[in-house]
Amino acid sequence: MLLTITTTATPAADLGYLLHKHPDRVQTFGQSFGTAHVFYPEAGEERCTAALLLDVDPVALVRTRAKNTPDFSLGQYVNDRPYAASSLLASAMANTFRTAMRGRCDLRPELAASALPLEIVLPALPCRGGRNQAERFFEPLGWRVEATRVPLDPGFPEWGDSRYVTLRLTGEMRLADALNQLYVLLPVLDDAKHYWLAPDEVDKLIRAGEGWLAGHPDRAAIIRRYLADRRKLVRAALGRLADSDGSPEDELDRDPLDEEPPAIDLTAAEPGAPDPDPEHEAAPPPVPLAERRIQAVLETLYAEGAGRVIDLGCGTGKLVARLKQDNRFTKITGVDVSYRAVQIAHRRGLPDDHGAGQHGAGQHGAGQHGPDQVPRVEILQSALTYTDERFRGYDAAVLMEVIEHVDAPRLGAVERVVFGDARPRVVLVTTPNVEYNVRYEGLAPGAMRHPDHRFEWTRAEFAAWAERVAAAYGYRLRYVPVGDDDPEVGAPTQMGVFTKEAA
Repeated sequence: MLLTITTTATPAADLGYLLHKHPDRVQTFGQSFGTAHVFYPEAGEERCTAALLLDVDPVALVRTRAKNTPDFSLGQYVNDRPYAASSLLASAMANTFRTAMRGRCDLRPELAASALPLEIVLPALPCRGGRNQAERFFEPLGWRVEATRVPLDPGFPEWGDSRYVTLRLTGEMRLADALNQLYVLLPVLDDAKHYWLAPDEVDKLIRAGEGWLAGHPDRAAIIRRYLADRRKLVRAALGRLADSDGSPEDELDRDPLDEEPPAIDLTAAEPGAPDPDPEHEAAPPPVPLAERRIQAVLETLYAEGAGRVIDLGCGTGKLVARLKQDNRFTKITGVDVSYRAVQIAHRRGLPDDHGAGQHGAGQHGAGQHGPDQVPRVEILQSALTYTDERFRGYDAAVLMEVIEHVDAPRLGAVERVVFGDARPRVVLVTTPNVEYNVRYEGLAPGAMRHPDHRFEWTRAEFAAWAERVAAAYGYRLRYVPVGDDDPEVGAPTQMGVFTKEAA
């Protein structure tokens, strides 16, 4: 089976730096089911193509067959696995391009962070659902998709088409994002995996789906196929995506398991069970933790009478969008270090136009800004580890699920910037409670909730940090549990409310 990746970004041969594979050499990597070869059919200044060729050993493949494959099945020996792109190719990608998938390139860091013109070709891809399914999964990610049906036999067109397509993707994308999308979507389109699913498969999915899966309109279908409709794993993955603040705003009030009918009706009564009481109304679906965090932050801002609010580490602007809907907030600013996140927030229409922005956007909209007036809502790109005069002058600052993404040695810089220089009257800090992680099915012991978390604190560790900061910078401190407060392990999110002491 074959995968080719082509770029025309000059100098194109720098693709070798990103893949950590030299264009002048053919490299071979042993797999449990065969051998992967990486080579470059072309490597020039203006165009470069890297190829991953996977040579599957049929005997080794039989030895690694799925647990539920019957021993007498001819499917062990007569199948398309050595020839059609599948989870085998995804596994080979993860083994050979591991560093590239993490987005690391010490010699060309700016290249690893940049979107490149890419063309990806898979000559034979099993695609349950056909061409439309490939378009459905890849187009929302920004790809132009060309999926051509492969006939069963070109010599006998009356036999019709096979279940395979030749897939060509073109677009501008970070190479790491492209590889991670392929890693997830190849077995999803095939709707099969060559290995038995363990609970850590959720961790792999969350890690590879970072930055794109939570916002995909068909994420529920992707997750179900990737996890083979294993109900506990699917629920764990959907819950962790919702808890990571990655879900679009209009999805927060929906039960993710209702987004697409599952292969088996999970809501059907067991055989012989009594009919449900028609007078008893079904309980409403639980509110996702991401939404409960936002509600807790909003309620605290209302209680503190904060009108001017800055969201430090705003991501793509989920909280900013909610603040914008309420005219009690007279000045709203979102700040994030990620250029991509800021651009997404701009595309969502969150900042006000300096010349024609609406004051009190949405249903609370009030008059127009004049050409010289400051917009009510702004989105800025800046780092929280450096003082920035634009952070000053706010009633409240919010750091919602931010500090755990900061390397521990740099937390002191964040403290000085927020509490020492910006010095808002109120600071709200939320962070995961690591003690609660044992309640998440599918989260491996010792694993963190998000692949980018540098740490996750116990309640005692968070209290020690918060009390030290409050004492150092003259703030009073109180704690607010967010989510269901478990009597043994506490709430899933812990929030500290810092209020500046009167002079």
